[in-house]
Amino acid sequence: MDANKVFFGLFLSSLVFLAFVGGSLATVAEVFPAEYIRNAYRAANAFALKSTSQGSPYWSDLWMPTRTSKQGVVAHDPDRARQGLTLFTSGHGPKAYLLDMDGEVVHSWERPFSEVWDDTSTVADPVPDSHTYFRKARVFPDGDLLAIYIGVGDTPWGYGMVRLDRDARVIWKNLDRFHHDFAVAEDGRIFGLTHAFRREKLEEVDHIKPPFLEDSLAVLSPEGETTKKISLVEAFNASEEYRRLLWRIPYYSLEDPLHTNGVDYLDEEAAERLSRKVPEAAEGQVLLSFRELAGGALALLDPETEEVVWALRGPWLSQHDPDILPNGNLLLFDNRGHFGPGDRSRIAEVDPSTGGVVWAFSGDEERPLESRIRGAQQPLDNGNILITESNGGRLLEITPDGEVVWEYVNPRRAMDEDGKSFTPVVSWGQRVTPEYLSSGFRDQFGDKRLVKGQGLQ
Repeated sequence: MDANKVFFGLFLSSLVFLAFVGGSLATVAEVFPAEYIRNAYRAANAFALKSTSQGSPYWSDLWMPTRTSKQGVVAHDPDRARQGLTLFTSGHGPKAYLLDMDGEVVHSWERPFSEVWDDTSTVADPVPDSHTYFRKARVFPDGDLLAIYIGVGDTPWGYGMVRLDRDARVIWKNLDRFHHDFAVAEDGRIFGLTHAFRREKLEEVDHIKPPFLEDSLAVLSPEGETTKKISLVEAFNASEEYRRLLWRIPYYSLEDPLHTNGVDYLDEEAAERLSRKVPEAAEGQVLLSFRELAGGALALLDPETEEVVWALRGPWLSQHDPDILPNGNLLLFDNRGHFGPGDRSRIAEVDPSTGGVVWAFSGDEERPLESRIRGAQQPLDNGNILITESNGGRLLEITPDGEVVWEYVNPRRAMDEDGKSFTPVVSWGQRVTPEYLSSGFRDQFGDKRLVKGQGLQ
């Protein structure tokens, strides 16, 4: 009897081994049941990742090892810095803060995703609130805030868009999977990025195998209703001139082939600027940034015709947030494309007619610039640049000569169980002038400080 059990065990082990070998050969040979095996593996891997990433938030990419003991405003040259208020979002929660130049909080917004989520959401099982944050936010003159929720450790990670009033009460919400970025046109329309798993094959692009994350450009009414959605991978695939960019996607990015991370709407002024270097540019188009497409690409999309009218690759890597400068050049956060003095990241001014870098800032030994994911910059009207160095948890304003005239370090700190200090990332920063805000909203600040000395809670 014992011998029979041994032989039966060996028999079962042999079957499992043969099934494993057969499945492996089928997957390599791309024959049945390769697709089912691949999808089962992806699903199991995604489930395991989500399960393990919902532990301590300090293990996520929302918190980074603390680089400096300095906190708050650590540099300020009032004669050369662009005076105003600074909006920023922090990785320690779905919160946004409005700071004065001394680093004091004059206003803040907070709304946990658990209080926004309902059965209209495309997210069936959200991660805990400790793993959600505002990826980007924009303040309106009356104090309303438009923001995107991200769920870290989930895939897809886009959780939705919300408009809050000045007291953080929900005005409207759109719980499609918005992620990374959005732009607001003068007429109030919102252009945002969404993503979802695509399970249909992409015609004549055999190396991108479903399921994969499909990015779309969503057009919303001022009230938050989706009026149009354009598949960006389909837009490229339909372009005779630019579809071959889909064949230049790194093998490790095929499950997220575009990773669209930037959208800017071209109004009349922006279109006129860019058309000096890119004749195809026209009002109503959107400028898009793709982290993975062809190793990092920029493109113009016409939302009316759904056509890609222009695209460019260049000497950058994993870039974010292209901005159109008055001279028609583009300013972008080049996360991983710098290999010279300073650090791996840089702010690069690019001539879009050639793709060449005409100016760059990469920090120095005292203030290195390094953010492998996220990052942004804002050209200011005095010629300075406000930089969001996400991984460093800081904002810094530099002159055209690269001198730091204002710097703010996120003062929030936390310790893990081993006593290691972590600082939450700064996801987005934007300088606004007090004149931009309505008097009714500004009046809340009193003598410019609503909660003097309160700091971050």
